[in-house]
Amino acid sequence: MIEILDDLDVLSRPHLDLATVEMGGIALGAAAVDVSRQSIVQARSRVVARYRGGTGIESEYHDAGGRRLTLDEVIDDAVRSDGFLHCADELSYKVHAGTVVGFALGGHLSHFAHLASYEDFLATFGKPDRTREDEVYGDLMGYDTYYWGARRHVRWDAWDNRVSLINLGDFEGNTAPWRICGERSS
Repeated sequence: MIEILDDLDVLSRPHLDLATVEMGGIALGAAAVDVSRQSIVQARSRVVARYRGGTGIESEYHDAGGRRLTLDEVIDDAVRSDGFLHCADELSYKVHAGTVVGFALGGHLSHFAHLASYEDFLATFGKPDRTREDEVYGDLMGYDTYYWGARRHVRWDAWDNRVSLINLGDFEGNTAPWRICGERSS
């Protein structure tokens, strides 16, 4: 297994067999209960109807009836069913049916700080299979790029000229449309 955090360059490979990588010692397909509870600082699951949180604000979770939930209750639901486990080191695990199906890195991306332009980004990560420009009021905010051979989404922040997100696995857009529809390309 390749530990992503020990070899961040693996994230720029055009074709990446996700069965050969792990993040924080957790492989895709692992049981979500294997994610260290001590590292989890936030969680999302279907039991949460209302969430309040942010920088400098303690997270609050409430169910559909308005009852306040503890973080442990939310984690328990997420690891048994579907949700997200967000860790202190800006790593997140996507969970489906109690299994880790995706990784997201918001931190650790300073490894790519040497990329000073979108052209540098493309030279390192290669030509994406799909690109979506993110514009707000006519201003280019960034590019969402999708690499289907690696089931990877990389966000280039056009304001700060940096990689701001990388996710791998079962996230929307990470799979070729013909795979989603069950069709094969010709």
